[in-house]
Amino acid sequence: MNENEIKMYRELLIRRHAELLGIAEDTLSRMSEGKEAFPDPLDRALSESNSSIELRKRDRERKLIQKIKTALKKIDEGTYGICEYCGEYITHERLNVRPEAVLCISCKEEQERDEKKF
Repeated sequence: MNENEIKMYRELLIRRHAELLGIAEDTLSRMSEGKEAFPDPLDRALSESNSSIELRKRDRERKLIQKIKTALKKIDEGTYGICEYCGEYITHERLNVRPEAVLCISCKEEQERDEKKF
């Protein structure tokens, strides 16, 4: 992978990281604004359900942020774009879709097949 490609992926990862942090901060500020008093139990249940869904989404994004940090570290170490399992290069097509990917597509497919077995 050449230097321009590395720079492009670094910038993409940094933008995604900033975007996810912005979403998390927005959620935190909305949730900390205060709890509303709900006279109707169904309204309260709906609000709590929506909050639960929002928190699960943020948890997935938190995990994605960690993957992005790992990818940025790999760029700094010079190992970005190399599959952690087989050692082959991850294709640009895959990195363009998932720049935080650590497995090539064939190793990822194998991992998913193994997960389905259990």
